[in-house]
Amino acid sequence: MQLRLIRHATLIVGVAGKRALVDPMLDPAGARPAVENTRPARRNPLNELPEPAEVVMSRLDGLLVTHLHVDHLDDTAVDLAPKAVPLWCQPEDEGTLRDRGFADVRPVESRSDWDGVSIARTGGRHGTGKIAEALAPVSGFVLAAPGEPALYIAGDTVYCDEVERALEEHRPDVVVVNAGGARFIEGDPITMTADDVVAVARKAPDATIVAVHMEAINHCLETRADLHQRLRAEGLEGRVIVPEDGAAIPL
Repeated sequence: MQLRLIRHATLIVGVAGKRALVDPMLDPAGARPAVENTRPARRNPLNELPEPAEVVMSRLDGLLVTHLHVDHLDDTAVDLAPKAVPLWCQPEDEGTLRDRGFADVRPVESRSDWDGVSIARTGGRHGTGKIAEALAPVSGFVLAAPGEPALYIAGDTVYCDEVERALEEHRPDVVVVNAGGARFIEGDPITMTADDVVAVARKAPDATIVAVHMEAINHCLETRADLHQRLRAEGLEGRVIVPEDGAAIPL
């Protein structure tokens, strides 16, 4: 298995000889306004891609979209995406994705198969209380193929019962978490904080944790430096990888 961070939550996954793109946010820097009801009021994305969007979208065998918030599927990605390749998603998003031109949308109720690659859907909570209800639904996915590490992409969720169940049921070898502690002006964080990343690492002591979703959207307030500092304090630097944009992630 190969894994590479492009930017934010956008990942390229190589599994069983196939190349899949996860949650493509490919707009140029500053293309969109700040997320409503957040600070600091900076235009998004905050930074450019490490390579042209056309290159990111090249040579793809499949797409995976955890949910339809614009920082996980934006207009540039929709415009450039190959519409005939399979696209896996949560069932609630199937109609919208077909309306946006994708011809082979494959909603995952529980589990799907991609020529020997198992794709299982997991739950999550995009925050707490009424905010989580307003932002729902969100999903994560576990990709597994014979002879390769099992990869759990948790998606936009805080640490919660659904994440614990996914870790217990699937026992992944690699866990990608969306960190950054994103939040609105009011309310609790809506993605994982450093505390949550530590909790995932403690819950899955045999897994490699990969923390992404930082320094690209204005309301992700915890930086890579913040997370590195916490990981050093917890003695977890060897178990949690915090990649830079464009970096291949050693597995």
